[in-house]
Amino acid sequence: MENSFIIAIDFGTAYSGYVFNITPSNEEPDPHLKKWGKEIGLDTPKAPTCILFNESEEFVAFGYEATEAYNCMGGEDAKKYYFFQNFKMALYGEEVRRDIKIKAANGKEMTALQVFTEALRFLKDDALKTINSNAMGMMFEAFDFTWVLTVPAIWDQSAKQFMREAAMQAGIVEEGSEERLVIALEPEAASIWCKKLPSDGFIAEKHNGTPLDQCQGSQYIVVDCGGGTIDLTVHEVLEGGALKELHKASGNDLGGQTVDRKFKEFLREIFSDGVWEEYEGKYPSEVQKLMYDFTRLKQSDEDVQITCSFNLGTLAQNKKDLKKFFESVKGASWNDGSIKISKEKMRYFFEESLQGITRNLREILDRNYSIEYILLVGGFASSQILHQYIVDQFSGTCRILCPFRAQEAILRGAVEFGRNPFWVASRKSPYTYGVALCEPFDELKHKPEKKFMIGEEEWCCDMFRTLVRVGEDVGWDEIRVHILRPVDKYQTRMVMRFYRTERLFPKYVDDLGVEKAGSFDVEMPDINGGRERQVRLEIKFGSTEITAKGIDMTSGSKGLIKFDFIRTDDPSCVEPFLYYSPFGKTGLE
Repeated sequence: MENSFIIAIDFGTAYSGYVFNITPSNEEPDPHLKKWGKEIGLDTPKAPTCILFNESEEFVAFGYEATEAYNCMGGEDAKKYYFFQNFKMALYGEEVRRDIKIKAANGKEMTALQVFTEALRFLKDDALKTINSNAMGMMFEAFDFTWVLTVPAIWDQSAKQFMREAAMQAGIVEEGSEERLVIALEPEAASIWCKKLPSDGFIAEKHNGTPLDQCQGSQYIVVDCGGGTIDLTVHEVLEGGALKELHKASGNDLGGQTVDRKFKEFLREIFSDGVWEEYEGKYPSEVQKLMYDFTRLKQSDEDVQITCSFNLGTLAQNKKDLKKFFESVKGASWNDGSIKISKEKMRYFFEESLQGITRNLREILDRNYSIEYILLVGGFASSQILHQYIVDQFSGTCRILCPFRAQEAILRGAVEFGRNPFWVASRKSPYTYGVALCEPFDELKHKPEKKFMIGEEEWCCDMFRTLVRVGEDVGWDEIRVHILRPVDKYQTRMVMRFYRTERLFPKYVDDLGVEKAGSFDVEMPDINGGRERQVRLEIKFGSTEITAKGIDMTSGSKGLIKFDFIRTDDPSCVEPFLYYSPFGKTGLE
């Protein structure tokens, strides 16, 4: 990439951070990792993805500062402010809209776009402040850098677009310089970093000592164990160290916060008779502190003790003696002001997540790839319970590797990806993608209800014209070409509907399992030539984001097509202008 000045942001569900590189492009990158938590005696590679707004919805703090400020609030203040954590999960498995709202810890709501934007704005400003404080008189601005923003590989295109729009609103890049913001897939970034590590870069030396990027033909699974999602990708090492995706991205939403949820359910079971519900309502900041303490304790595989706050103890005592709350539950006991939880119960909290990881891994391993390694990365991978479970389940099949700095792997790999996106040479298309086309009606092959008239001519609408098929290998810079013509000779633009399905050979865009995935416009200002005019559509499916360029062959005008994958109820966006393919097939370039 032309600009070797990189800032990579890993915006995680539980923790976020950034790395920057300001070495010349002809030198080996020397990424610098920001450390967090010094103000409270910590030194961590990431800060909690927590953000605090005041009652006027104005930004107050992010990370440890937000957590500390909220934890110190009294009950009344905590009810007025907006404290958000784990909000990244609002973009997983949900219908993404620009006006979607998310709930704060106290139940109050704000628009998700504002919350994401202010979080990214803080990380941007902090990165520039950190760099400029050590730049020996030089002053860097956001436009001096290529920015890399990591997202889960299993995210929908609409969620990736949402993050891009939030980044633009945060001032990371401006209109017209969108190419300076690169979206990187989290497990791919981790894979790029891990493949060059020597054997002593992993917790246990379990491979032959040669870095993976020098082992042409080696195949491995990267399991990104995050706070929200478990993200898996399968790579084969090509000549020169580039990577080929063998299996489309897969995963689930059973990350580390699933363990937290099980723990909170257990507390509700212990403090029955409405005690826990009353505590959550009156002291939301104390609940947050309790859960934050638990996230550190769950890293170990042993009995743990969690201090019971004075307010929780008081609410419980108002109902009955504290020890009686523990008589009907297994795996917990009262121990002089603390809640003691057994090792066995802690393992139970992990069961749902571990079973989900196991299902995903077995689905891949059953496909008869030649998998040699399973790489565990991400903050959740630091858990002894998770690591040992994967070793127990799969060490007879694969070698299990986990880098010493598992939480940093994504960040450090994202810098490499920002400089050289070709490190992932090809990917599997997760869907069959296509556009809606019209063609002359033929009663022998078309549904009669699809017929419509233009003057005296019979046409068939809603034909699915395939651009790429599910599971197809697509090069990272490969361009798919399609030639389109207007049906209406007076058309001045084409509004194209973009569809996706997991089916291989859809015929119509309203077939079962086909869904609208977005839309985009191509301007056709010169109507000379009528229906004989051509629009050349060039689409790149092999990058982390789908991009396209439309060229009006009559006027020669060209431009980057902006996809809109985020749903809108604007009726003007529902019905497109009509167009068809004169050749009925897709070309390659």
